[in-house]
Amino acid sequence: MAKNRLFIKVTRESLPQVKDKYPFIYLERGRLEIDDSSVKWIDSECHVVRLPVATLNTLLLGPGTSITHEAVKTAVAANCSICWVGEDSLLFYAAGFLPTADTRNLKRQMELAVSKEKSLKVAKKMFVHRFPDTDLKGKTLKEMMGMEGHRVRAIYQKMAEKYGVGWKGRSYVPGKMTLSDVTNQILTATNAALYGILCSAVHSMGYSPHIGFVHSGSPLPFVYDLADLYKEYLCIDLSFALTREMAGVYNKHLVSKAFRERVIGMDLLVKAAKDISDLMGGKSACRGGQ
Repeated sequence: MAKNRLFIKVTRESLPQVKDKYPFIYLERGRLEIDDSSVKWIDSECHVVRLPVATLNTLLLGPGTSITHEAVKTAVAANCSICWVGEDSLLFYAAGFLPTADTRNLKRQMELAVSKEKSLKVAKKMFVHRFPDTDLKGKTLKEMMGMEGHRVRAIYQKMAEKYGVGWKGRSYVPGKMTLSDVTNQILTATNAALYGILCSAVHSMGYSPHIGFVHSGSPLPFVYDLADLYKEYLCIDLSFALTREMAGVYNKHLVSKAFRERVIGMDLLVKAAKDISDLMGGKSACRGGQ
């Protein structure tokens, strides 16, 4: 079979930039494999859909999904990251990606992270996104994180009042999604999907999700740092809006569809690519303009 494949070898120069790709596709209960010309998805009812993986940023694989070794190789060679996620909630479990051959951006990220002064400067740039009118001069990281905590709690309350939704606070029991109320379930799902997309973008640009500037001691601190820049609209506002629309009954398809529309609508990947480059020091630290 390998001899007769029609695949055209993908070169680095021919790959679209992360900002130009479709953000993600969520798949569950089926199989990903390849034939002589493409990666194809075969669902549980034997429907076949061919996937243009070079134009996809991330494949989110849910429960009941199997994938062949060749499909993994083909997807990551096209710079399409693969994330394993949970059902309904889209809980983020793991990611597979192509190791970048260019370590320039990673070295730059590490240089910034190991310097206390430079690391705080990057963290302040992130907080400026949330507090554009506040003077952060002289603020410590702990003080800024305290400000962020108050801000997020205020946003939850504001959205609850805006959409007329009852709110008792953020709660999530790992592995027991249904114990949470609908708003918290949607928040967990959209947060996890956002982590998956950003993890893919970070890898695609040659940075590490493990080296953060605000968060630490967690599996993906840099991804959590970035996610906080976009959560208010993509996750919090959406969760309260959908809670009202779903009238107390969680609907994973509606959540995925609405989240995807917001991601595309705000051009998240273009914005994230620019924000990451700005935070890390502009074009000089950016590979291939991504």
